[in-house]
Amino acid sequence: MNAHLEALEPQPLWRHFRTLCDTPRPSGHEAALVAILEQWADGQGFAHDRDAFGNLRLRKPATPGHEAAPGVILQGHLDMVAQANSGHPHDFTRDPIQTRVGEDGWLRATDTTLGADNGLGVAAALAILEDDSLVHGPLEALFTLEEETSMGGALNLAEGWLAGRLLLNLDSEDRGEVYIGCAGGADVVVEAQLPTAPLGEDEVAMCLSLTGLRGGHSGMDIHKGQGNANRLLVRVLRALEGYEVRLVDYQGGTLRNALPREAFATLALPDDRREAAMARVAALAVELRGELAGVDDGLALALSPVAMPESQALTAQASHLLVAALHAAPCGVERMSSEVPGVVETSNNLGVVGLKAGRFHLCALVRSLRDSATADLADRFAALFDLIGARVRVENAYPGWTPQPDSDLLARFCRLHRERMGGDPAVKVIHAGLECGILGGKYPHLEMISFGPLIRGAHSPDERVEIASVAEFWTLLRALVEDLAR
Repeated sequence: MNAHLEALEPQPLWRHFRTLCDTPRPSGHEAALVAILEQWADGQGFAHDRDAFGNLRLRKPATPGHEAAPGVILQGHLDMVAQANSGHPHDFTRDPIQTRVGEDGWLRATDTTLGADNGLGVAAALAILEDDSLVHGPLEALFTLEEETSMGGALNLAEGWLAGRLLLNLDSEDRGEVYIGCAGGADVVVEAQLPTAPLGEDEVAMCLSLTGLRGGHSGMDIHKGQGNANRLLVRVLRALEGYEVRLVDYQGGTLRNALPREAFATLALPDDRREAAMARVAALAVELRGELAGVDDGLALALSPVAMPESQALTAQASHLLVAALHAAPCGVERMSSEVPGVVETSNNLGVVGLKAGRFHLCALVRSLRDSATADLADRFAALFDLIGARVRVENAYPGWTPQPDSDLLARFCRLHRERMGGDPAVKVIHAGLECGILGGKYPHLEMISFGPLIRGAHSPDERVEIASVAEFWTLLRALVEDLAR
């Protein structure tokens, strides 16, 4: 499958990306790909090893005469976000990604995420390693695991393992830009067993659905005004409280670092309030579409009858408190940076919300350029849900990456960008969570930058990469590796 990728240039990079598309690799299921890469490394004669967590390192000695050059680490993550359009039966643990080249010069997948994040960075590192015409110093390729779900690979990376002094993170998504800092973050997990009561004889069940949103990356896209399905459906539930609605179940979002595209709830309400509730939802649909016009034009909101469920519904008081807490929860941009104009400083994404048989679960992702602000927003979130008796824990916290604007590595990249691309790159700090902050904490001596091709719609089935930008990315990466050898 995906043989057409090998007709693209640069051919070695796209050949490796084909391997990644053909090999299922959602977070937590990278073992098959690791085995393939180890077998490939054996065939190339490259040394390879894994740390205790399973992160993979490949090594290639320097070109003769360049052994004294600083060691360069090419770094990316092997896993990808698993998101598919509704009704598309894709098993990310078994099925390959089906790619297609558009007439507009962009590569996409069919109804799923593409995995360009971070498959193209991994493919570029592999292509660098096998390029025998390249003059280089000592090279290491570090491929981490579970970046998309927990940053687990970076958080558990072995210390004292890597030998290089310069790290090129290949996980950015904008041409003409180079990143020298990023936000840190933490997961906020909320759980509760809420009281339920049987459905009354006068009650009917209704399905409330909100679909059609674009979704996207909760760091890269959170400031763009797109809809969050959980935030919006909770707003609708709040508006329906006057109709004596009780929650039976709820499911919204699938990943804490993806903007939720869909959310669904089963409701119980008195039969004589059904028509009025449906009319209220129809009016809200018009209202929400008006608010999101030009940003998320596909929003669809519906309330329709369903068969009476066997499970009970939350009590009226429990349903009221849960909806109120979710409605008051921080969501979206909390603060813009005063030091880096135009960049989000602190945000929160209501990523995954679930309710079944009275058991409530929520996973949100807090991000900030300031670790103190991450901790504070997570604590505010915890304090809110403590008021309804929920258990709250903060986990998978990772630090931000402090910029080094005067580094020699950055200066070299900027010079090469001017020479090869005809202009200076934009030097930026990103709100998304790159692994650089964690890696820098474990290896404080590292100089790091991050760059990559132009990717849009990451973490959603709309993910796509501009093919021409991949060739530019490859040209810059190859030139930088050679320049550092000298």
